Amino acid sequence: MKRILVISYSQTGQLHNITQSITAPLEDDKGIELTHLKLESEKSFPFPWPFWTFFDTFPETVALQPAPLKPFTLEPAEFDLVILAYQVWFLSPAMPITAFLQSTQGRLVLKDTPVITVIACRNMWLMAQERVKEMLANAQAKLIDNVVFTDKGSALATFITTPRWMLTGKRDAFLGFPRAGIDDETIAQASRFGRAISQGFKQQANKIDQPLLSGLQAVEVDERLIASEKVGLRSFRVWSKLLRLAGKPGDFPRRCLLFIYILFLVSLILTIVPLSMLLRKLLRPLQKNSLLRQKSYYEAPSGSGKERMKDFMDA
Repeated sequence: MKRILVISYSQTGQLHNITQSITAPLEDDKGIELTHLKLESEKSFPFPWPFWTFFDTFPETVALQPAPLKPFTLEPAEFDLVILAYQVWFLSPAMPITAFLQSTQGRLVLKDTPVITVIACRNMWLMAQERVKEMLANAQAKLIDNVVFTDKGSALATFITTPRWMLTGKRDAFLGFPRAGIDDETIAQASRFGRAISQGFKQQANKIDQPLLSGLQAVEVDERLIASEKVGLRSFRVWSKLLRLAGKPGDFPRRCLLFIYILFLVSLILTIVPLSMLLRKLLRPLQKNSLLRQKSYYEAPSGSGKERMKDFMDA
């Protein structure tokens, strides 16, 4: 009997739907025992987000200083695999995931255990995954696969639809804009990963230490966003430090500085970001080899190959 622990945190329920699709074939496998752990913070993060609450969560999220989790129990047992499903907040893992990865209980569970990360977000996840990789390494876990689901809408469309969904709870199509989030067909097709995991356990009798999901189009990096993410995280770290120095969440001085930051962020998005994207587009031919190397690095360990898709998709 193989034991798999599925750890997840989802505000909207979308990530839970994805996780259920992935694990459905594993539920039907008599040789696999699944344990589900849905994380909850002591401090509730409401959905839809109140405007100020959303931005006031920014400083601690970026600084990887999460609110404590509600107590949870796990039976003392070794797991053969951990599936870690998380959202991205401010180019960082969502607070409950960070709290678990930093906790003593979390580190004990993850130590010497292969891990598959599952991400659902708008489009920018590279820096969040780098931070998760570092915390997994600190816990002495082994990352063997990464699966990423992103909104298929254009950057312009999702710039409107995603904040609308986060701040109002409305994700339907409107005024020519598409429905926000991951489409239902993509979520349904996520079951291929569960089938591949099931087969991988049958083929590898000993401890799994190699990717199980290569060749299944698990992750595809948009190289146009690599530089933006790196610059964005550096900026976020500076503002995170300033805002934390200004006070605790809800403090008046911090809220005043937060208002200034929001104005700065909006002006940056409307002016500097488009200009920098145009400049990078012009320079892209000169950076082709460097971008390909970075793309390959960020797509590891699962990669963007499709050669095994026909073997694991529904007939």
